[in-house]
Formats: sequence, C-alpha cells, structure tokens
Amino acid sequence: MQLVLQIITLIGSVAMLMYGLKVMSEGLQKMAGSTLSNILRTATTNRFTGVLTGAFITAAVQSSTATSVMTVSFVSAGILSLAQAISVIMGAHIGTTFTAWIMVLGGGSFDLRLVVYSLIVLAVALIYTKKNKNLGDFLIGFALLLLGLTTLRINASEMHLDQMESVRNFFIATSSWGYGSYLLYLVIGAVLTFSVQSSAAIMAITMTLCSSHVLPIDMGIALILGENLGTTITANVVALSASTLARRAALAHLVTNFFGVVWVLCLLRPFVRLICNMWGVPFTPGEPSDVSPDKLNAILATFHTGFNVTNTFILIWFIPVIEKVVTRLLPSKPEKKDSESQLTFISGGLMSTSELSIIQAWKESHVFAVRAQRMLGMVHDLYQETDNAMFSMIYSRIEKYEGICDRMEYEIAQYLNQVADGRLSEQSKREVHKMLRIVSELESVGDANFNLSRYIKHKHEANIKFNETQTKNIEQMIKLVSEAQNKMVAALERINISQEEFFAMTNTESEINNFRDELKSQNMSSITEHEYDYTTGVNYMDIILELEKMADYIINVDEALYEHKHDK
Repeated sequence: MQLVLQIITLIGSVAMLMYGLKVMSEGLQKMAGSTLSNILRTATTNRFTGVLTGAFITAAVQSSTATSVMTVSFVSAGILSLAQAISVIMGAHIGTTFTAWIMVLGGGSFDLRLVVYSLIVLAVALIYTKKNKNLGDFLIGFALLLLGLTTLRINASEMHLDQMESVRNFFIATSSWGYGSYLLYLVIGAVLTFSVQSSAAIMAITMTLCSSHVLPIDMGIALILGENLGTTITANVVALSASTLARRAALAHLVTNFFGVVWVLCLLRPFVRLICNMWGVPFTPGEPSDVSPDKLNAILATFHTGFNVTNTFILIWFIPVIEKVVTRLLPSKPEKKDSESQLTFISGGLMSTSELSIIQAWKESHVFAVRAQRMLGMVHDLYQETDNAMFSMIYSRIEKYEGICDRMEYEIAQYLNQVADGRLSEQSKREVHKMLRIVSELESVGDANFNLSRYIKHKHEANIKFNETQTKNIEQMIKLVSEAQNKMVAALERINISQEEFFAMTNTESEINNFRDELKSQNMSSITEHEYDYTTGVNYMDIILELEKMADYIINVDEALYEHKHDK
C-alpha cells in the first residue's frame, strides 16, 4: 500500500509541475502577450537578433511551443521570412534551458515549502483582491512548479530507488551496451516527451532519477537529447495540416535539433566528461555518480544549456543552407483553385497559447476586411459591365467571394472561441468580444456586396436603364462608401484608430446618410414627374440603400476598433 501511495504521489507531483508551468506561462503572457508578439515581429532584423529574440521570448513565457507556434504563424502570414523564423526557433532552444535552471533551484536539497506556501498566500491575495490578478496567476503557477519539484524530490528519496533491486537491475542492464544504450535512452526520451507533450516534465524525471543515484549521468544526458527531439516531433505532427511555409518552419526545427543530436552523440563522452570536470565530479560511463543531487542536477542543466548554445552557434552561420534544405524537402504545391478561402494568419490546426493567439486573429480580421473591400471593386466593375459573358464571370466571382466571407466568419469565430476557452486577462476577453463583433460586421459587408450584385443583375437582365443623374449619384455613393472602407481597412491593419480619425469616419457616415435621404426625396419626385418608371426607381433605390447599409456595417467596425483602443 505504501508503494502504491508513493507511485501516485510521484505521478501527481509530475502533473503538478506540468500544470504549474502552464499557469506560470499563461500568467506571464497575460502581462505581456501582445508586447512579446510585437517584439517578435520587429526584433528579427538579422539572424543574431532573431536568436536573441527567440531566447528572450521563450525565457519570458516559459514555453518554447508558444514561441515556435507564434513564429510559424507569422511565417505563414508573410510577416517573417523562413530564415528569420529559423533564427527565432534556434533562440527558443536556448530560452527553454532557463526552465532547467528553475528545476535545479526547485529540486535542490534545501526545502522550498516555506517559500512555496508564502508565494501561494501572496498569489491568492492578489487574485482575490484583483489588484494584480495576472501577477497572482504567475506566482501561483511558479509556486505549484516549485511544489511539484520539491514533492518529486522528497517522494523519490523516500522511495529509495537506489535500494530497489528491480530498478537497479533495469538501469544496470540497459546502461551496459555502450552507444547502444545512448540510442535506447534517446529514443525513450523522445517517445516520452512526445507522449506527455512536456519536455519540462521529462527533464524533472531525468533529474530525479540521476539525483537518486540509479540512472548514470551519461544516460540522463541521452534522455535530454531525446527530449530535444521529442519536442520537434510534436511540432511537425501539429504542422501536418498547416501551410507549406508552416511545415517548412517545423521541419527546420527538426533538422537543427537532429543535427545537434548527431554531433553530440559522436562526442558524447568527451562532452559529458568536460561538464563533469567543470563541477568537480568524476565521470565513469554507464555508472551512477555518487555525489550530491544538487551537483548532478546542475550537470544536467549545464549540458542542456551548453548543447543548445553550442548547436545554435554552429548552425547560425548555415541558416541559408537550412532554408534551402527544407525548401527542397517540402516543395511548394500548386495552389488550390479556391485558395482564397484559406485563412492566412491562423494556420490550419496550429493553436498557440490564448494570449499570443489574439494577434493572429486581429491580422486575420484585416485579411477578411481586404477581401470584403475587393468585393466592392468587383461590384463596381459589374455595374459598369455591358458584355454578357464578362458580366456573368464577374457575378460568379462575387458569388464565390460571398461564400468565402461566410467561411471566414465561421472559421475566425471558431478560432476566437477556442482562444476564449483559454485563461485570458480581462483586457484580452474584451478584445475577443470586439473581434467577434468586427468579424460579424465584415460578413455583413460581404452580404451587402452580394445583395448589390443581385440588384445589378436584375437591372441587367430586365434591361433597366438609368439616366445620367442616377448613374452619377450611384458612382458618388460608391465613391463615398469606398473611401470609408479604405479608412476602415487601414485602421484594422494598425489595430488602432485615433479620435480624429474616428470623428472623420463618423462625419463620412453622416454625409452618406444625408446623401441617401436626399436621393430618396429626389427619387419620389422623379417618379411622380415621370422622368423614369416606378420599377427603375425601385431598382435604383435598392442599390443606394444597400450601399448605405454597407456604410453602417463599416462604421460599426470603426466603433468596435475605437472602443478597443480606449478600453486599454
């Protein structure tokens, strides 16, 4: 019964560690999620700044997955080149080593429970008083991480793994095959990391086994190498449903780590001996080291850092070569006929952490607005077209775009709902609400364009002729609406709208409304005076009123953006 309790405690402490790391990462992202994504977009001017940016962001959010997924999404969107993405991913490898050093602190021989419980008290106070809820989330995540590490260490020592004959025999048997043992533990590390989706958890288990004097230090390092490969497998599996550019970035992640694992395996024993000498620890291949747990943990963390820093320093000079290799391995596929329906920023299947996903949704909303803007240009072309074949072709294209707009609204809304399921700050929740409103209004703009095309088609088929005044008024209304739409698209691209800009947009809307009222009055007079018949007047006003409705949807987007700006 005692052994069962210890095993449950062991599993529970690993789960607590993983959950604590997740909460800590999300707390940090709530405090600085959009800032970090902006840094990623702007601080990658060359390969060296790209590496530093990737290392900084990963160390800050404690998640190389978040950095990698965000990077891949920016590659898909064309914000980052593949070469820039490779440099950021290399930096993420360095940044993730910071987690190992946190574990060295938490897994040390001194008892951190007093610190842990103090942090929990402070975190709960911050969360319940709502003074700084995000900081409270970070602190409670950090506390759970340390508590999981401490519990793992204490439980492992109470289990006396080094005295369990079956455990000792297993590690002795599997550590006596030379480089065959290294390959075995490398595969075990990769499979376990891929299975639990957390390299941090496997790192903690590795440290626990080594510090319990049952796992030889070189076998523990082989496990760490496997962990590095396991994280790349996860990224490549997730990227299978993404764009070619996204899959290339994920493959580059695998190529860089695979290269590092190969050269380190060739020099594993000299490398391990060098690090052990740095810490004054004798090294015997395949034999557990009988030194303090603190030193053994420090050796593992030093190797993890040394491996990633050295590998990055070697490969940073070959980024163009890596880019060519992954491009050759994953050539571009012919574009699908309906490629416009594909989302640009929200790569298929890839979902980063909630806070960092919001910038992707904003950019996708801008793409949506550009496509709705393109529809109005098609409507204008349709209105001016007289050739039947060309008319039918433009109408079919507008009809296709209307379907694309419907799908985009659904897919972006679904994505935002997934984002909302995560742990979001209050500001981010408001952002999601505003984006849902914006996406709905943009879909209405698409519907208005399609309605206009239907009215114009009816005019074309019924051979209705507008006089010079009517044509001039429709052209003027399209011009006003187009100007309003251009301003909306520009504001969405910046995710920002000034007070002066917003007032100018509302003035444009008032001008459109006044023009509509004037045209309605003129239309009634013209019908009464038999300048044109009632059917012509109805078709004419259908077009005018639909254009005015589109202006209303556009100003609704502007209002949502303005509210978002002033909610901050």
